[in-house]
Amino acid sequence: MTTSPRFQTLARLLRLAESLSRGAVWVGGGLTIASVLLISFDVLARKFFGFNTGGADELSSYAFAISTSWALAFATLQRANVRVDVIYQYFPVRISALLDWIALVALGVFMVFLTFYAYEVALTSLQEKAAANTPLATPLWIPQGLWVLGLAWMCVVVALMLLRASAALVTGDVALVKEICGVRSSQEEAEEEAAAGERMVKGEPA
Repeated sequence: MTTSPRFQTLARLLRLAESLSRGAVWVGGGLTIASVLLISFDVLARKFFGFNTGGADELSSYAFAISTSWALAFATLQRANVRVDVIYQYFPVRISALLDWIALVALGVFMVFLTFYAYEVALTSLQEKAAANTPLATPLWIPQGLWVLGLAWMCVVVALMLLRASAALVTGDVALVKEICGVRSSQEEAEEEAAAGERMVKGEPA
């Protein structure tokens, strides 16, 4: 294991990023629940009282986009992103670790391009004062800006992961590379589910 102060700083930053990303997921979950409640109220009000809130579908679509973009970082940190491992699992551990690193690089490149063009969309909406063609007439730069910030945070997290994984790869710490960006094994998933079940039985937070 690497013990250089620089590596330790990267590890601390990555732990901080995970804590912040976990908080973002909770906020995103709150937005999703609020959307469900708003849509439910809208349906019931239309059914029994003959009126609606006039914007539940619009607001819920914004909430979905924003919560999704902010959840990307935590999903990546937890290695919950989908990976095709039909051939990968048969490679030697060092080769598979290198493939994990390459996959993280590819993800980072993709996210940079996605964030750049998303920023262009939000900036255009701001400059042209574009508003939604709905009764709420929401200024589009507001939800788009929050969406872009989530994507930008994903870029920051992937950059930290890549720096840490690169340092581990250079120093030959293959286990750490796989811990950062490798495909989760069925044993790891089973152990996490068992731990979550144990916490639930004890009444502890997830």
